[in-house]
Amino acid sequence: MPNLNDLTALALPSGRHLAADATESRLSLSLDGQPLIRLRLERDGKGPIQLDERYALPVGQALWAACYWLFARDPACQQLTWQLDQPPTDALRSGLLVSTEVAGEYRCQRTLFWQLPQPWLGTSLAGSYPQHMVISQGRRHPLRPVKPRGEVYRRFDARLGAWISLRSLEIEEDLPRFHRWQNSPRVARFWQEEGSIEQHREYLSKLETDPHTLTLIGCFDDQPFAYFEAYWAKEDRIAPFYDADNYDRGIHMLVGEEEHRGPHKVASWLSALVHYLFLDDPRTQRVVAEPRADNAKMIGHMQNQCFHCEKEFDFPHKRAALMLLGRERFFDRCTLA
Repeated sequence: MPNLNDLTALALPSGRHLAADATESRLSLSLDGQPLIRLRLERDGKGPIQLDERYALPVGQALWAACYWLFARDPACQQLTWQLDQPPTDALRSGLLVSTEVAGEYRCQRTLFWQLPQPWLGTSLAGSYPQHMVISQGRRHPLRPVKPRGEVYRRFDARLGAWISLRSLEIEEDLPRFHRWQNSPRVARFWQEEGSIEQHREYLSKLETDPHTLTLIGCFDDQPFAYFEAYWAKEDRIAPFYDADNYDRGIHMLVGEEEHRGPHKVASWLSALVHYLFLDDPRTQRVVAEPRADNAKMIGHMQNQCFHCEKEFDFPHKRAALMLLGRERFFDRCTLA
């Protein structure tokens, strides 16, 4: 696992690469080998960052790259203060920077930075989809957008030194691995969905036509390792058990590949999954889950990622723990890097 204090390079989802030459008081960033921005830093890290020189990219993009590198280097950093001669118009409009009471001083808040959808988010309609209320199966909820296909999220996890990505499940491509994962005794203990490959085809086909559930494959360095279901809670079976909001999202989680288990991997993929759901629609204020109440390991992993257990309750098929994570809490405390 890389030492973030010695971070010298970061990959971007576009395929481009940031590289840094840093000292205690200077930071020079390049993009694909071309000079991007040079900064002056206070030695104690408390004073404002000053811009020495900016090169080819628009100032907003160069400032974003510098903020990304500085936050990735220090995941505990909550804000960056900038001293700039000219108002950074694009950065102010996007929310990357906010003005302060001091002339020429601006701040980048970690909680705002990680809510900017690009470059992490793939093509998505949810965030711009208009609200229109409908009733299905006796429940009133917003009409949901068409489900995305292909890759929906990608980010380089500097702590692992690996890409974490999410893509839509494709039945013909993913059925064999889904079948293998569900028939693993470890998985079957909690999912209780072991069966034939045709039973699993029917299971996935039903979800494919269900507008309230999105099936996803999680990948490390483009190698599939996990299956996730992201659902709109308002029209789900969980809705009667808590005060579900119109845009709450819920998750079901399955790690199929043994080599990708462990708390450091969970920290990466769970934060990425929640990050994706909050970016996908800014109206989503909570992510919920309902693991079995006796699944202490998963509940512990979720609590490590700032979920809290609201209560236990009884589904027809299991005793469940209601796990909740609010948008504000996630972005205030997330350790994305």
